[in-house]
Amino acid sequence: MALGTATAPYELRFDAGRICLDLLSTTHPEERLGSVAPLRAWITGSGLVPAATELAHADASWPVAFRELRGHVGRLVTGCLPPGSRPYALASARAETLTPVRADGLTPPSPEGLTPSRPSRFTPARPYDLALARVNEAARAAPPVPRLVRAEDGALMRELAEPPGCAALLAAVARDAVELLTDPVARAGLRQCEGDNCPIVYLDTSRGRRRRWCSSEVCGNRERVARHRRRAALARA
Repeated sequence: MALGTATAPYELRFDAGRICLDLLSTTHPEERLGSVAPLRAWITGSGLVPAATELAHADASWPVAFRELRGHVGRLVTGCLPPGSRPYALASARAETLTPVRADGLTPPSPEGLTPSRPSRFTPARPYDLALARVNEAARAAPPVPRLVRAEDGALMRELAEPPGCAALLAAVARDAVELLTDPVARAGLRQCEGDNCPIVYLDTSRGRRRRWCSSEVCGNRERVARHRRRAALARA
């Protein structure tokens, strides 16, 4: 997975430690996946596809599908955070709790990759159970198929066997969430940033698991500046 911070114009971040957690980070401090262009940048920057992968076929349904999956993954991740964590409650990350049904008994078509379910009526669903079902549903699809090719210098490099579809990419993210949330060791490392008003969840792999912020350069630096100002104010008092 790619790490670090992407450059403008989208200010995408890839420092949460897992692809599914990097997806959750795209809600903060504002919606980052509002259109196709930033989603393409996120797909490449997250490491879901090799850097040179063609994504021109992505259309307006893709951001909708990724935001929907993000909401469901966010709900499941919230349930695995340590006691005392602040709720992961960004409005754009909340999963729907009602499933509308058409006259034929099917829910309205979802964007590619998330197929309709078949409830019998307008059915209130427990949000966590709905999220669980939707993530499992997305994970059922086949993820992008990689292959090895020789570069011009003879070194082996990775490319995809064919341009990835939205369902395949959603499956890769959903499977990453399944692997993370079913691994007791990894799950125990889930943390929410201690920065003021920061909802970002990351995987703490530091020694002794003492990491406090999503980024030392972002929230960590803000905390240090705020602490310095408090001390300076006390000294002047």
